[in-house]
Amino acid sequence: MTETVATRLRKRFHGPKYLLALPAIIWYLLFFALPIAFIVFYSFGTKDSTKLLPVDFSHLSTHSYSAVFDETFFKTFRGTLRISVIATAMCVLIGLPVAYFAAFKVPEKWKAIILAAVVVPSFTSFLIRTVAWRIPLAPNGTFSKWLVGMGWIGQSGIQILETPLAVQIAIVYNYLGFMILPLFVALDRIDVRMREASKDLGAGRVATFFGVTLPLAGPGIVAGVLLTFIPMCGDYVTATVLGGAKGNMIGAMIASQFSGAQNWPLGSAMAILMIAAVLLSLGVGFLAMKIVPLISSLASPAVQNLRRKMHARTLEQAKHIKPRTRTKIEVLPKVLGVWTALVLVFLFIPILLVFLHSFNNGGSFTIWSGKSSTKWWGELFNGGEMVGVLVRFAALLVIGIVIKRLLKGRNNVPK
Repeated sequence: MTETVATRLRKRFHGPKYLLALPAIIWYLLFFALPIAFIVFYSFGTKDSTKLLPVDFSHLSTHSYSAVFDETFFKTFRGTLRISVIATAMCVLIGLPVAYFAAFKVPEKWKAIILAAVVVPSFTSFLIRTVAWRIPLAPNGTFSKWLVGMGWIGQSGIQILETPLAVQIAIVYNYLGFMILPLFVALDRIDVRMREASKDLGAGRVATFFGVTLPLAGPGIVAGVLLTFIPMCGDYVTATVLGGAKGNMIGAMIASQFSGAQNWPLGSAMAILMIAAVLLSLGVGFLAMKIVPLISSLASPAVQNLRRKMHARTLEQAKHIKPRTRTKIEVLPKVLGVWTALVLVFLFIPILLVFLHSFNNGGSFTIWSGKSSTKWWGELFNGGEMVGVLVRFAALLVIGIVIKRLLKGRNNVPK
């Protein structure tokens, strides 16, 4: 009887289609649209440091937007755009072979291991991973002294800190994982039979990659570009920690207006213009993606003729191919495996350096004193804060296990 009534009530209720999306809509409005609306409103005010909220709304004007258009802003924005574009391209070039290797060249169990190795560095704080790059890039650090001792660099040591190059290295490191994951998802969803059909029809590995694999991975590349390029343009932590005056980025410039100069209207105007510039850049990229296929379709007859000639040449060479050349062709999986291992080492270098320097006997974070000690670990566990964190973690873990078992038992109940 109870099941009948419940079934009738379930059938009788027909809510609007957007009801399930209502929580997401509310979240979007409160934590995205509303803050941007505040920023837009602040940008038309004037600076007033005497107030708790240092903005005067009595005389709204566009003076902040006029003040933004100076040489310093444009120079910083050009540098930010250059660093973001180069870093995004490097993330694609570095991450695509890793995603390709994980999707096509390894068994299922190794896929999970590689993806876990890509994700694990993100468990560490973004700030800690950025600050950790000061250890290998320090002019008087251990790595710099080793390079000087080997005679590979001058006596002044590594001169990368406080430059755009330091920001470039760290920003690629921080966002590389956000490129690899969507690339892997897109490549892993490709039907292997399509690649095999391409090869059966006479296409080589290069032609199959550019004609089948890469176009089908297009959505993953677009998702990776969006997940990396947009936050790169607004990144201010990396530039503040490693860039200095020479490696300043627009995000750090905006943050300084809010925190240091207390000029919220000018900072808001900079933020709005940065959002508009990023959207314009994405629009240009989207337009380029639409134009390239159009140009390709116009050049299709010539391309097809070239492919026929290449295919005929490949068939002719296959008749005289030597066993040594066949062995050389099979080197590709090994090369991809070595590249993937190097990328994973690159992702773990800052974390390992932070762990190593946690045993440093000296007081400097970046300079190794030559002696190890556990005094910093002792100070960490002497306070009650760490114990409280561990207790809360254990409580959440127990609650999660209990909820999982309850849900599992509920699903096993016979209907």
